[in-house]
Amino acid sequence: MNTTVPPASLNSVAADDKTTAIVSYLTLIGFIVAIIMHGSKKTRLGAYHLRQSLGLMLTSIAVAIAATVCAFVPFIGWLVGLAAWVGIFVLWVMGLIAAINGEQKPVPVLGEQFQKWFGTAFD
Repeated sequence: MNTTVPPASLNSVAADDKTTAIVSYLTLIGFIVAIIMHGSKKTRLGAYHLRQSLGLMLTSIAVAIAATVCAFVPFIGWLVGLAAWVGIFVLWVMGLIAAINGEQKPVPVLGEQFQKWFGTAFD
């Protein structure tokens, strides 16, 4: 009779690590919850996606300001503002998918910069 206990599954550890990464993309409240979760169990994946999510939130604030300014220009300004919001949404989805897959993959265009700017944040 074999009485040894099998080792903990690597997938369960990865799932725990992914939780912080995924939650960080779910609104500002999710970001705050992810910071609290990350404080009790720091992981490289969680820190990486917290930085990506922080960068996306700050970028969306900049887009909101720019879209407000563009709104004063009829039609073309509205299209530019709409395109900016669609771009932010696409980047957010790409970041969320990377978190779900457990990848440390930067969002296109600005992801590498987010890692440089917020390099030691959440470590």
